[in-house]
Amino acid sequence: MSSSLAELNGKHVLVTGGCGFIGSEVTKQLSHEGAKITVLDNLSSGKNEYVENVPNVTIQKGELGDSSLIRSLIPEIDYVINLAALPFIPDSYHYPKEFFEVNVNSTINLALEVSKQKKIKRFIHISSSEIYGSARYAPMDENHPTIPQSTYAVSKLAGERVIFTMHKEHNIPAVIIRPFNSFGPNITQPYIIPEIISQILSEKNVITLGNLQSKRDLTFVSDTARAILLSLTSEGVIGETINVGSQRTLSIRELVKVISSLLSKDVEVEVDPSRFRPFDVDNLVCNYDRANRLLGWKPEVSISEGLKQTIEWVKHNGISFNAPFKGWTSSYRNGKNNS
Repeated sequence: MSSSLAELNGKHVLVTGGCGFIGSEVTKQLSHEGAKITVLDNLSSGKNEYVENVPNVTIQKGELGDSSLIRSLIPEIDYVINLAALPFIPDSYHYPKEFFEVNVNSTINLALEVSKQKKIKRFIHISSSEIYGSARYAPMDENHPTIPQSTYAVSKLAGERVIFTMHKEHNIPAVIIRPFNSFGPNITQPYIIPEIISQILSEKNVITLGNLQSKRDLTFVSDTARAILLSLTSEGVIGETINVGSQRTLSIRELVKVISSLLSKDVEVEVDPSRFRPFDVDNLVCNYDRANRLLGWKPEVSISEGLKQTIEWVKHNGISFNAPFKGWTSSYRNGKNNS
């Protein structure tokens, strides 16, 4: 393993989904390393303000499936990080075709255009730990069976398999990153951590959630982004699939206890069966040995410190979410099946 982020100084990086949650942190870290960044985002959930004041960033509003747009951007690019996706699992129950259109077909479109441009040094495709389904053994390494338990997870598995085969067929210098559950500021979706924080901050004595027993591996977003940057410049990683997670799990019930303690609040939890996912993942826990060996990466931010930063961000910014689909049901998206 050898990696120097100094290699990114002056290089041109395309970040799809760069106005989103993980994408905006990746963009900030790239800028800190001296890279020039083109962010491609349709702003369906990402927000301009997350990156518009970051140095050396150009924001291009557009779709990943727009071949002519991609073709116009690629010639100037040295590295590609593909974070663009429809990410919120409950939405996939209602819009499965749209999830496959973005997470698979548009990914193919981007990869095809990249394959024609031989100067691309690295193509980093961001998948998801959800492709594993619930843990058959723990911690879960990259050889764990892939048994996706949502339409979203199926679309992410299909997308990463497309990238892997196109790496073989078209010599795309691809690396696949499978992040486990990231959390932190610049929230774009009604995930469980901002949901818990916002309910407690609303001064409720009783908060309402779904499955309290499910366990998730939690990684602060700056750590996730750092792993993605390291995959750009590390030697010997092309063609690899790499887990990025902390091997630190908390159940939803445990999360409530930690967050309420940090907020010095005493709350009770009421279970709402309508919030349960149809085919929930019970347990995710990451084995990050490969990331440590190939990237020299390990998590640095503790869950407690990460939650403190997330709480402060929610206090100052609140949480509001764009509507990615016409005719969406805001009451469903902002309070159903999100745990």
